Amino acid sequence: RGKALQSLFKMSYSCSKVGDPRPGHPYKGGNFCAFLPDNKEGLNIAMLLKKAFECGLTFQIKSCNGEERVTWGPIPHKTSWDGGKARNGYPDAQYLHEVGTVL
Repeated sequence: RGKALQSLFKMSYSCSKVGDPRPGHPYKGGNFCAFLPDNKEGLNIAMLLKKAFECGLTFQIKSCNGEERVTWGPIPHKTSWDGGKARNGYPDAQYLHEVGTVL
């Protein structure tokens, strides 16, 4: 396994806004972690992911069992360094291309 870039996100509890499942209601935050390879393509994707985060595209609020919580948004992230595509991990030869297309 090569070197990896790791991103950690800590999303707090807060109140949802217009456009969320239940505006004005509290939602649960969470801790999120994502991985990219530490190479030129991985660094380029990291810059695009940073812009997506700054635009509010990385996370969304979903209603689950009557409670709102923060979840990953529509941009695919690798949440494990191993386990393959089926477990949101590596190896996944197409991931950088696929996430680049989404971004």
